[in-house]
Amino acid sequence: MNNHHKLAVIRIRGETGIKQPIKHALKLVRLHNQHHCVILNTNPATLGTLKKIKDYVTWGELHPDTFQELLMKRGKLPANHPLTETYLKEKLKLSSSEFTQQFFEVKSRLRDIPGLKPYFRLLPPRGGFERKGIKTPFSMGGSLGYRGQHINMLIKRML
Repeated sequence: MNNHHKLAVIRIRGETGIKQPIKHALKLVRLHNQHHCVILNTNPATLGTLKKIKDYVTWGELHPDTFQELLMKRGKLPANHPLTETYLKEKLKLSSSEFTQQFFEVKSRLRDIPGLKPYFRLLPPRGGFERKGIKTPFSMGGSLGYRGQHINMLIKRML
């Protein structure tokens, strides 16, 4: 994996019965609640953290189109105001598609958007999670752990 991959990480399971070190790791990546999604860069530290929390989250490589949709539909500003094209144009002189392009070329970061919350709150997925539920790895027909490109379909069902 090269360093320009952005990983989308979605927390699938809630609070109950989580051991302290895992709780701490979830806090570090800002996944405080179920169905929250964060965008992380691919690096050894991130991958180590993901290994640690793999029983509570799912992740995969984010596609630019999915990112743009996520940003515009679920990006939140202070006081829970939605992120708008107008706001992006005012603050960054960029449209959402230009920002998306720069974000994936690592010329922009999410924190470049003033006041944007560092996570996205999603809805439970339309049609539910995978058949084997939220306690089984994705590779075995469940929802947890690494799911590669399939993360994009899941995010679209959760918007």
